[in-house]
Amino acid sequence: MTKQEKVHFVITTLEKIYPEVPIPLDHKDPYTLLIAVLLSAQSTDVKVNQITPILFEIADDPYKMVQLSVEEIRDIIKPVGLSPMKSKGIHGLSKILIEKYNGQVPQSFEALESFPAVGHKTASVVMSQAFNVPAFPVDTHIHRLMYRWNLSNGKNVVQTERDAKRLFPKEKWNKLHLQIIWYGRQFSPARAWDLEKDTITKTIGRKSVIKEYLEKVKKT
Repeated sequence: MTKQEKVHFVITTLEKIYPEVPIPLDHKDPYTLLIAVLLSAQSTDVKVNQITPILFEIADDPYKMVQLSVEEIRDIIKPVGLSPMKSKGIHGLSKILIEKYNGQVPQSFEALESFPAVGHKTASVVMSQAFNVPAFPVDTHIHRLMYRWNLSNGKNVVQTERDAKRLFPKEKWNKLHLQIIWYGRQFSPARAWDLEKDTITKTIGRKSVIKEYLEKVKKT
């Protein structure tokens, strides 16, 4: 298969499995999505979805959020991890939103990435999922699968994002990055991976990855 044929196979397979694809983080508007994505760094969406209802019941917009102290925010979000940095980030960006943007989340990568505790991936998720601007946020699942599928060299997430944007049509980015995340969780996880169930890797996967997998299976 050529690289373009592989890309076509990935797109058509994912479209069959996930014709509709839900956004993993619960939210009701761009602000609550921004906070949820910030909280998800080095945590799980399941854990974040358990904590955000508690936080958003008290403060679901920047005006209410700044009424809380950093310590109060930290106490609520502690279970998701990195709470000292995240609580400062949430309080700080809420203050900036009020002072500079009338409490509204700006539709700009540059503006979002200037906020405390907001990196490129977080900004990309918000631009893609809240504002429908083409973006390809790369999480651990996408990074792993792009390597397994031999569509990127796995060097770093910056390179993976660059390769994904180069290979996949721009109009598909927003849906596709979510489809790959769901596929990675369901069929191609980092641990307890069963190649037989992973149609895409089985069909187009990197030879060295498949070889290593089969050698491990032989030993068990």
